[in-house]
Amino acid sequence: MPTRVAHIVGKMLGGGVETVVMNYYRHIDRDRYQFDLLIDSDSTHIPFLEVEAMGGRIIKIPPYQHQMAYQHELKHLFRQEGWDIVHSHINAMSVFPLHAAQMAGVPVRIAHSHSTSGVGEYTKNVVKNFLKPFSKTYANVLVACSQYAGEWLFGKDVDFFVLRNAVDTQLFAPNEAVRLKTRRLLGISPETLVVGHIGRFTTQKNHAYLLKIFRAIKQLECDSVLLCAGEGPLIEAAKERASDLGIADSVRFLGQFRSTQDLYQAFDVFCLPSLYEGLPMVGVECQASHTPILASDVITSEAAFTSLMEFEPLASEPHAWAEHLLAMRGETFNPEDEVGVRGFDIAANASRLQSMYDTLLEGIQ
Repeated sequence: MPTRVAHIVGKMLGGGVETVVMNYYRHIDRDRYQFDLLIDSDSTHIPFLEVEAMGGRIIKIPPYQHQMAYQHELKHLFRQEGWDIVHSHINAMSVFPLHAAQMAGVPVRIAHSHSTSGVGEYTKNVVKNFLKPFSKTYANVLVACSQYAGEWLFGKDVDFFVLRNAVDTQLFAPNEAVRLKTRRLLGISPETLVVGHIGRFTTQKNHAYLLKIFRAIKQLECDSVLLCAGEGPLIEAAKERASDLGIADSVRFLGQFRSTQDLYQAFDVFCLPSLYEGLPMVGVECQASHTPILASDVITSEAAFTSLMEFEPLASEPHAWAEHLLAMRGETFNPEDEVGVRGFDIAANASRLQSMYDTLLEGIQ
């Protein structure tokens, strides 16, 4: 009989955190561990069929913004279901579900840091900074996607387990046939420069600046397009901005693209001017697909585990970003980097997660 683990995912909106959780669920030994995903009821991208086919459950709960109903439902579920492990992925907000878990007597309570904070989100940062000192209050196990994300939430003098945002490296391996097919489906010629971006349309991802960077690229490379995959509250503003900048005809808004592993094959370069990240999933996927990626310098250097990821100061002018991206076009994968990619392979890291769960369960027996 497998041990069921309650994963507090928050809102499933097609973002990176739920991708991380699902990657681990697909590759963990499900004869030993099954995941029950507790998600906010206002989630929009919910993989019901896949989770149920793997033996898991999706349980909707009130959104965490409605704290009284949220806490009441979680306490009820924790007592009713009797999970031995509650694994929370909502960063500084994990204090709330883990408080409910402690009240219900759950023995293993994991706080998992996936992100940090940055400029441009004043209200969010106030909330995060207020909650950070309580991040360890109800958790008895601390996990982070990177050293940087762990130190940001838990502190520099605190022990925590680093669990990488890992991927199926075989799934993302370069494939010229897939590259040509994906470009053909999108109506893009093999010679066109394709700049890629995958991410939710939120302030954090800095799409407004991305569009300025691409306008600078167009001035240097006429035959170029920008592919933006993802959804979010700022997508209409981004479309209007592209029109205002005079680049609307060269920017494709793809929505929630299903086969992102194929989309990476179509990119020549990837631009990630985020205001902050924990350890960006797209950075891992880019390097696994051998796609050069230029990221803002506020992102941890831990993300660059191959020579294909470089950084540009967030304060740089758009033309500096454009010239840097064009210089990266055609960069090839260094075979010596393969060791780094393997360090982010999901099979090996799922085994590490499983071993962590094993050790934690032994400690409560």
